[in-house]
Amino acid sequence: MTATDPALTALAQGWCALSLLHGRIEAHIERALQAKHDLSVREYSLLDVLSRQHEGEGGHLQMKQVADAVVLSQSATTRLVTRLEDRGLLERYLCPTDRRGIYTNVTEAGLRLLEEARPTNDVALREALDDAARNPELAPLVRVVESLNVPA
Repeated sequence: MTATDPALTALAQGWCALSLLHGRIEAHIERALQAKHDLSVREYSLLDVLSRQHEGEGGHLQMKQVADAVVLSQSATTRLVTRLEDRGLLERYLCPTDRRGIYTNVTEAGLRLLEEARPTNDVALREALDDAARNPELAPLVRVVESLNVPA
């Protein structure tokens, strides 16, 4: 394959379209969450991921698992956890079975904020997808996103 290969160009164009769709959606949701709830997309995502933890086997996530779930580095995730902890939205505690492990839970205040922000996130996502669907380059990607049935 060379740099002028049509297959490579098509692949690059597809990647650019996917990146454009992601950027537009994230920016639209970011504006809505910031305006109504003083939350960033990353903060919302972190609260959402951590709110899904449970007491059963494997129910609590280690920081690496959290970082993977919110698509951030471990250090960026730790800083984000610290910011939300400073706001009273998260709390950390030692793992009861392994004193080296530290877990993070969403506080009652964090759960309330998440529940208030969830409809804003959902409406902003729908608006962003509807807007992107009107763009011929992005419409096929929107259809794929809408057809996915992925567990949270």
